[in-house]
Amino acid sequence: MGSTSDFRGKWALVTGASAGIGVAIARELASNGAKLILTARRQDRLEALAAEFAAQGTEVRVIQADLTDPAAPQAIYSAIEAGGLQVEILINNAGLGQQGYFYETDLAQELSQVRVNCEAVVHLTRLFVPRMVERRRGWVLVLASTASFQPVPFLSTYAATKVFDRFFAQGLAEEVAPYGVKVTALCPGPTESEFFDVAKATKFKGRNIQSAEEVARLGLKALARGRRTIVPYFNGRVAAFLVRFLPVGWITSLVARVARPKQA
Repeated sequence: MGSTSDFRGKWALVTGASAGIGVAIARELASNGAKLILTARRQDRLEALAAEFAAQGTEVRVIQADLTDPAAPQAIYSAIEAGGLQVEILINNAGLGQQGYFYETDLAQELSQVRVNCEAVVHLTRLFVPRMVERRRGWVLVLASTASFQPVPFLSTYAATKVFDRFFAQGLAEEVAPYGVKVTALCPGPTESEFFDVAKATKFKGRNIQSAEEVARLGLKALARGRRTIVPYFNGRVAAFLVRFLPVGWITSLVARVARPKQA
C-alpha cells in the first residue's frame, strides 16, 4: 500500500490551483516533497503562490490557462512538454457551478460547467495518462462531489457533471490499474472555498463546512493508497450509503426543498 511519501520528487500538475481545494492540494503535495505545476485563470494569484512555494524550497512552474477554452488542455500539455517536465501526478481540480432555476440561469455558465468539469478533465487525462502507462507509474485525482450520488435540483448541471467525473474516474481506475497507475475520485461535500460565491450557492454554507486543508490531506492520502473513491467526511459517507436504498424521486424532492433558491 502506497503513502504520500511516494510523491516526493515527482512533478504534479494541479488545475484550478489559485483558490480553495486547489491551493490546499498544492500545499499538501509540497509538504510531501512534490514539485508543482500550477495552472489557473488568475496570473496574479499563480505568481503569488509560486513565490510562496519557492521561498519554502519547492520547485514550481505556473501556466496561466482558462479551461473554458477548448484549446487550453493542449496548450498546458504543450507548455509542459516544451519545458521537458514529466507529470506523474495529475490533479483535475478545476470546476465550476451555478445555482438557480435552470430556465433562468446564464446559458454560458451552464455550458462552461460541462466544458471545465467534464471535457477538460477527459482531455487533460487523455494527454497525460499514456506516459504514466508507459512508465508503469502515476496518479490521477479527479474532483467529484457528494452531489454525484443523487440529483440536485437547482444545481442540476453541476451535479450531473460530478456524476460524470466520479464514473469516469472509477472506470479509468480499473483500466489502468494493471499498469501501476492509481486513479481516485475525491467527493467532498461543503468545503471552505470560493465555490459558493461564484456558483451563487451561499445557502449551502453551514456550520459543518469542512476545511479545504482536511479535504486535500484525505484526498491525497486516498490517492497514494489507491482508493478509487473517497468521501472525506462522515455525514457524506452516510448519505452516499443511504441513497442506494431510497427511491430516487423521494431523495430528489427532499434535496429540492433544501436547495431551492429564493425567487426575486
